[in-house]
Amino acid sequence: MDDPIPSPYDLLFQALSLIPTRHYLYALFILWTVFFYNFLEFHFLGDTLLNYFKCRVNLIFQPDSPLYNDVVSRCRILHGRYVATPWLASPHLQTCFLNFNGLPPVFSYTRQLFRASDGGTIALDWLTNSDVLDGDLRNQREITKQDTTPIAVVVPGLTNDSSSAYLKHLAYNTAKSGWNVVISNHRGLGGVSVTSDRFYNAGWTEDIRVVIRYLQQEYPLAPLFAIGTSIGANILVKYLGEEGEKTPLRGAVAICSPWDLLIGDRFICRTLKQKLYDRALTIGLQGYAQLHEPQYTRLADWEGIKKSRSIRDFDNHATCHVGKFETVDTYYRKSSSTQYVGNVAVPLLCISALDDPLCTKEAIPWEECWANKNIVLATTNHGGHLAFFEGLTASSLWWVRATNEFLGALSCSRHMHVQKIQESRSSESGKQEEPSINQGPYLNTAEDGLVAAVKYEQNTNITAPSSEEATQLLNQTGPQCEDNVTKTSFNKLCRQRKGSIWLVGYISVVTGFPLVGMLINYLLRKKQRPTTSPNL
Repeated sequence: MDDPIPSPYDLLFQALSLIPTRHYLYALFILWTVFFYNFLEFHFLGDTLLNYFKCRVNLIFQPDSPLYNDVVSRCRILHGRYVATPWLASPHLQTCFLNFNGLPPVFSYTRQLFRASDGGTIALDWLTNSDVLDGDLRNQREITKQDTTPIAVVVPGLTNDSSSAYLKHLAYNTAKSGWNVVISNHRGLGGVSVTSDRFYNAGWTEDIRVVIRYLQQEYPLAPLFAIGTSIGANILVKYLGEEGEKTPLRGAVAICSPWDLLIGDRFICRTLKQKLYDRALTIGLQGYAQLHEPQYTRLADWEGIKKSRSIRDFDNHATCHVGKFETVDTYYRKSSSTQYVGNVAVPLLCISALDDPLCTKEAIPWEECWANKNIVLATTNHGGHLAFFEGLTASSLWWVRATNEFLGALSCSRHMHVQKIQESRSSESGKQEEPSINQGPYLNTAEDGLVAAVKYEQNTNITAPSSEEATQLLNQTGPQCEDNVTKTSFNKLCRQRKGSIWLVGYISVVTGFPLVGMLINYLLRKKQRPTTSPNL
């Protein structure tokens, strides 16, 4: 009697049972690696194989844009490539590493507490060029009214303050490049209590407006520039569009702006990865609200805030109540900076990563940026959100270097914005009371969170220049800008080499003696020359 023919499945199972177990483990490892590689959006292989094509910086600008032709065209970093750190070749790894570590430089700020007209308190954290050059980051000096060193005003991102790693990278490297940096922390952040019924939001531009106005009045000879990051970039671009030609800023940079908050709201709840970011940001907002629970309990829906599971929920129970918005969509629509891009009258560089896991490329206003001759949009294929780590050790951020190069080129060009002053000004007696710095001491914020008082003495003998004189000094271009750069470099050299001034004096005396001797010899010979009378 013939044996029954085995079924195909039996033969298949018999064949599979003959394969060694370790081969299954190898296959499982490969499948998991492929899944993990795609889930975290790694691009290490693409960077290795297609370095030349995929890593170039893409620039969007008008062909006849003077900003590009005379400023950005000289920026080598913006015309180069961005290659991510190999072990951080993922937008999610970059973003998470920046928030959990970031390898920031170690230093301390000098703090000022700015009092707004509505009673709100804004922490201004300073890091000056002299602090970094002298190497003593714990013995900061005050800035005088006669200081002409340019000032970079930084607007942080959502729930971030001056202690954030990326802001420390930015502040230190910008100050090292010859600038004075001030970080304008949002209300209620940076260890400062909320002292009014107003909180910041994605479209709240009044704080940056009054801070810039104060800095213009306090340091009339120092050119003002601004750098916005994430939500801070949205606030900055919105402010520039609202002010137009009236802003005293000479130039600006917007990093990883969300642009259109409605599109961003739809994007951040689209996939599992984005929902994780949404939940993480919501926890941060709830922590911020927890710090100011008495105000939120009185002004908003506190129970709704505690139960929020997304940014939209938080905005519905908190932001809309405090900011007097009818709906969340109304808040997003009114606060988006996209609608203000066309009114920007200041040289503006915008940098965004196309793989940003928080601010989608779908919200970037490509055509609006191209139509405005004052804007240059730079995009990279990779970089994550505010990360852009580069080098094997991930010790630097690419966008920080690009920002410093752009601002340095702009500050020595004739394309810096000049504020249009209104002809009809109200008299001094009719002016509204301006927000001012409190008369208390400055505060030194140390790395460990301790706060030390630093005495601040006002010099009443210094006379502030008139607005016309300040404008003439600030409008120096071409050779004048080169002279300023030469003087600044000479001052830096003297600070670094205290004996340099004596060496220069010695050289000038030695080289001058032969000239003086020739002049004296010429005068004596002319005096001793005999005079002859003409022949009769």
